[in-house]
Amino acid sequence: MLAASLRSPGALTLEKRPIPALGPQDALLAVEATTLCGTDLRIATGQKTNGVTPGVVLGHEIAARVWRIGDELTAGVDVPAPGTQVGLAPEIACGHCDACVSGRSNVCARMRLFGTGVDGGLADFILVPQEALGCITPVARKITPPLLALAEPLSCCLRATRRLPIGPDSRVLVLGTGPIGLIHCALAAFAGARVMACGRAARLEPARTMGAETTTTSQGDDLVANVQEWTGGVGADVVIIAVGDPGLVPVAIQCARIGGHVSFFAGFPAGATAQVDPNLVHYRELTLSGSANATLDDYASAVDMLSTGSIDLSQLLTHEFALSDVSSALDAVRTRAGLKIAVRPDGMVGR
Repeated sequence: MLAASLRSPGALTLEKRPIPALGPQDALLAVEATTLCGTDLRIATGQKTNGVTPGVVLGHEIAARVWRIGDELTAGVDVPAPGTQVGLAPEIACGHCDACVSGRSNVCARMRLFGTGVDGGLADFILVPQEALGCITPVARKITPPLLALAEPLSCCLRATRRLPIGPDSRVLVLGTGPIGLIHCALAAFAGARVMACGRAARLEPARTMGAETTTTSQGDDLVANVQEWTGGVGADVVIIAVGDPGLVPVAIQCARIGGHVSFFAGFPAGATAQVDPNLVHYRELTLSGSANATLDDYASAVDMLSTGSIDLSQLLTHEFALSDVSSALDAVRTRAGLKIAVRPDGMVGR
């Protein structure tokens, strides 16, 4: 099979390798699409090395089809039958640490990830070991594979929004109009909220398409003034920081209303710090919260939302590349040529 593996930091290699050997309690999936994100680019270029296994096949936003299953699967393990279209959650949690036991498997202390520590989706086939079989999630009905691959970023956004008071007529400010910010716009609009999106000028039209009623490129004090005008001087009920810029933190806090919530959704550079006026948090009774990764329940919900059509993220899919042209796909991510870039096995592009 064809696979894109990371031989060493910054050295992504497209190679032929044997199809993984199926163990008696494993499953083998035929990959149908893998969408890329900024993390994939950072791994491929060597900017991210923590937790990355040398030689690993990249790709963690995966849509596939069950190809083969082991003939000695443990009793009670429910793996979809061969031929079933599935999404694959990338988080392989240990199930035993304090985080897992407390219901936060998304921040498992011993987590492994497809595409980082375990071979991921930039290949023709992917082996799902016994301990990760629960990551396999069947669709409610067949959908286009690149759309199904978006279940991974959607699940992470769902994890955050489920912990925020977003409902009909609440005002939600989304800072960042990359794919993640646009998904947050769609989720907030889906919940009936009114949405303002702040980001790059080229991404404002997509933000409106995804549910934002108001968009702006303003920054700093100008953005605070825009939010005050939009909310009649009250401030936003929820502010979601969807881009990893520490400079947005004090602005986000100024944009939140009394009793408002600020979600630190984006990952920030290692060692980053941000200045926060503690009196704003104190006197406005603000809630600051973080969110990382997703649980298997979050992922299952995301697959269900996409495959039933309850939420439409198809506008995010702008480019498809064959696996043999994965370098061009990563270059499209680097240059921001589109929104979400999909990589598909050779011969499947456009199908």
